[in-house]
Amino acid sequence: MPRPHRPRTLHGLAAALLSGLLVAAASGTGAAAAGGPPRRAAAEADAYWTPERMVAALPAGQRAGGAGGRAHAGDVPPSRPFDGLPQVGTFFWTDGNNTGRFCGGTVVRSPHRDLAVSAAHCLRSPDPKKRLTFVPQYHDGLKPHGVFPVEDIHIDQRYYDLGTDRGARWDYTVLRLGERDDGESVQDVVGGFGLGIRPGFAHRDVRLIGYPGSSDAKYPKPLDCSSSTHRYTSTDPNAPGDFLEIACAGYVGGTSGGPFLVRGEDGYEVIGVIGGYHTGGDTPDISYSSYFTHDLLELYLDAVDGDRPAGR
Repeated sequence: MPRPHRPRTLHGLAAALLSGLLVAAASGTGAAAAGGPPRRAAAEADAYWTPERMVAALPAGQRAGGAGGRAHAGDVPPSRPFDGLPQVGTFFWTDGNNTGRFCGGTVVRSPHRDLAVSAAHCLRSPDPKKRLTFVPQYHDGLKPHGVFPVEDIHIDQRYYDLGTDRGARWDYTVLRLGERDDGESVQDVVGGFGLGIRPGFAHRDVRLIGYPGSSDAKYPKPLDCSSSTHRYTSTDPNAPGDFLEIACAGYVGGTSGGPFLVRGEDGYEVIGVIGGYHTGGDTPDISYSSYFTHDLLELYLDAVDGDRPAGR
């Protein structure tokens, strides 16, 4: 069947998104409402991802974290470990060498109650991603809300084609999640945040959450920090674009994909994910995000519609 026409203006896309959310809220759509059967994939993933395997997983996108990165003038707000938020969690999978990998992600509201966002550089690799699973509010080796297998990964074709540097403006992804083993959809279990499209660059109070890949604790916790954001225009010709920049201390490798959160009328909105410029930054104290434009909204609508994802 031909793909149905969708409005291409930002106003039309935003209206389509809002309409879909209102219809979903009114009708209670989602697999759980339809009484879907338990998912074997979720049960198998739950059994595989033991606390030991999760803590042994390595970051999907290593940040440089060394000298020579962009310096920040002034004090850098500290981060603190905490038990996390239900809507924010970690993607776990095994790569072609059967090594565990992870990256952060966040559940966003959607008509079918099954979508999350993350950074594309975490998942762009052509390596097989076996047992790709989302664990909401992962902390201390725990899976407090169970696990949700990933069914589709939507990444902009330009990011596949241009790579992590030249395609840094499109370093985001929308993932469609399967049901938990009891048939519940992820948004029904943990809720979801709004998705902020063209939110502006200057925000005084932004919450940054990330899962560090190194910690003295046996079972590490996510990091939380509040700071301000502004526009950073890249001076690297190999990584062009305008990005959100935030100063928060201690965001080492592993924090990729973690959300930039601002308060909106209906709770938190995700306005960025750690990634973009140099896959998130050159030092642990300054992080970046690709700017969320209608290109991300197109990916979101593709995921809502169940369109086939782009590929290498």
